[in-house]
Amino acid sequence: MEFSLSLIPYEDKSVLYNLIQLYRYDSSEFDGHVLNSHGQYLYKYLDHQWTDEYRRPFMVTVDGEIAGFVLISLDVPQEYMKLSRAEKTNSISDFFIMKKYRRRGVGKKAAFTLFEEFKGIWEIRQTSANRPSYAFWKHVISEYTQNDHYCAEFLHNEQWHGPVFVLDSSTDKSVQ
Repeated sequence: MEFSLSLIPYEDKSVLYNLIQLYRYDSSEFDGHVLNSHGQYLYKYLDHQWTDEYRRPFMVTVDGEIAGFVLISLDVPQEYMKLSRAEKTNSISDFFIMKKYRRRGVGKKAAFTLFEEFKGIWEIRQTSANRPSYAFWKHVISEYTQNDHYCAEFLHNEQWHGPVFVLDSSTDKSVQ
């Protein structure tokens, strides 16, 4: 299996938009997203992926075929984070692996690659009702940190309602 994680150029904005439609459809049973009158899911931060300096949109491919995407934010100031006490934190904003690639290690490889490429404190949130997402992240983070070297809490406040994982990828890891 040939895995690739690469930045999405602005010229491929429409590809990301199409993938976001699949992602929103897939997660709508958990987060309540609804279609607009044009039969599309809104995503107000699409253009921000290329205009905000701290955002990075990544495409996941397997054997040359699109397998998903990951939207991250780097060096987010502490006041915007939910749980991390670090001065600056990285965050996975949106993470989508197409069903045909799930349970094949593609999502884990994407997460591990990002943790290694962008060393530091990471915060990963899940929608409260999305139990499959929670199970995925708990497994991946536990394996990456070599068992329980992370923080997991359930937040319930005006900013966020759901589980949040925090880990530090700046320490050496032997798991890959």
